[in-house]
Amino acid sequence: MSPHSTVDMEHSAVTNGTHDGDAVPQLVNGLANGASNGTATRQFPKSTYLTPADADSVLDLVCVGFGPASVAIAVALHDELEAGKLARAPKVQFLEKQPEFAWHAGMLLPGAKMQISFIKDLASLRDPRSNFTFINYLHKNNRLIDFINLNTFLPARAEYEDYLRWCARHFDDLVRYQTEVVSVSPVQEEGPAKIFTVTSRNIKTGAITTHRARNVVVAVGGQASIPQSFPAHHPRVIHSSQYAQLVPKILSDQSARYRVAVVGAGQSAAEIFNNVQGLYPNSKTSMIMRSEFMKPSDDSPFVNSIFNPEFIDTIYPKPSAYRANLFADARATNYGVVRLELIEHLFEVMYHQKRTLGPDEKKWPHRIMAGRDITGVEDKGDGLRLKVTPFADSGAVDGPLEEEILDVDLRTAHLDMLKDTWHLLPEVAADESGFPRKDRWLVDAPGKAQQTSARVMRYLME
Repeated sequence: MSPHSTVDMEHSAVTNGTHDGDAVPQLVNGLANGASNGTATRQFPKSTYLTPADADSVLDLVCVGFGPASVAIAVALHDELEAGKLARAPKVQFLEKQPEFAWHAGMLLPGAKMQISFIKDLASLRDPRSNFTFINYLHKNNRLIDFINLNTFLPARAEYEDYLRWCARHFDDLVRYQTEVVSVSPVQEEGPAKIFTVTSRNIKTGAITTHRARNVVVAVGGQASIPQSFPAHHPRVIHSSQYAQLVPKILSDQSARYRVAVVGAGQSAAEIFNNVQGLYPNSKTSMIMRSEFMKPSDDSPFVNSIFNPEFIDTIYPKPSAYRANLFADARATNYGVVRLELIEHLFEVMYHQKRTLGPDEKKWPHRIMAGRDITGVEDKGDGLRLKVTPFADSGAVDGPLEEEILDVDLRTAHLDMLKDTWHLLPEVAADESGFPRKDRWLVDAPGKAQQTSARVMRYLME
């Protein structure tokens, strides 16, 4: 699912020009005009409290990934140093695989807005006086009064991405972009592990670099996973996380009669299904899902308390079975669910097709094919042919398609990276979700009574 977002139906189908208010501008070659483009011309003062460390020094912290979680760490360290709460500046290095900061760039769709209050930014709940609040971002960009006049707590998703980018640019000197971490290994010494070796590869040159660090934060988020039934690396099969960048290039003729299938039942699938209809008005689209219906997301106040900062300290000491049950109960907040407004909009689209074209869905240009599984995929060169089988029926429906857009689970990308550290966690075993679990923050090293003094911390921002 796209992160806590909804779609403005009045703007989601617009394909030319820019939008007023807090709607997202038109996508052109995968980029949004306006908020996310103009960063090259703006000046970003660098943090005077966090400065690059010597190349051969032992770092206090290496952060693998430089998304919102790591940016929040950089901001918090800066603020603590500015307030005089830290005796010295820690030696920190951030390693990021992308060529520049980007946050869900593939889903910056027209009309998409945040669905959490802007007050839940990188700093306000910790220190509302921080220079890195969303309010200060608006002030520095001369939009504070205009944003207030919008009378909303929900900025456009593109604007919030620009806010995150604005924060990230203050720490450019501490980030190595186009750098993929290959492994994290403990330095073998007597007693608990105290130092980790972080090995990385420059994606552009292939050069290998190692860093030594006392602490490692892994904040790589999820890794796109394409089902095995689909051909690997097919140019017409894309993951939803690449939608905004790739679709305008692959489907370049907005008047063409494309046939597009969107596989999935979550927010990203629903947003793309809706967006394709607006971008390509002559297209035929299908939303294929195993579930019988789209389910609304739950953002009610009591359920939403799971995202309160103090909830982390409450849940982590609990046994793994307790946590698993709680997370299962809370899945409707963010996974495999769709904002109610978008569900109602898509139902209205289906209703008007039935009213004007009749009850035979095969005659509709846009179909929601619920309760179905894809049991076969045939590569036709310039497209794919899917065999779609209803769960309650042994029959199958074939359909040729130019484009296949997948909204599937994001699997954890940290497992191989951290394989050299698992011996420090002798009781860890993967549960059914694929996540290693441990019932405590710190664990005993093999054969030792004391706890490990160096920690591998995992933050997965999905």
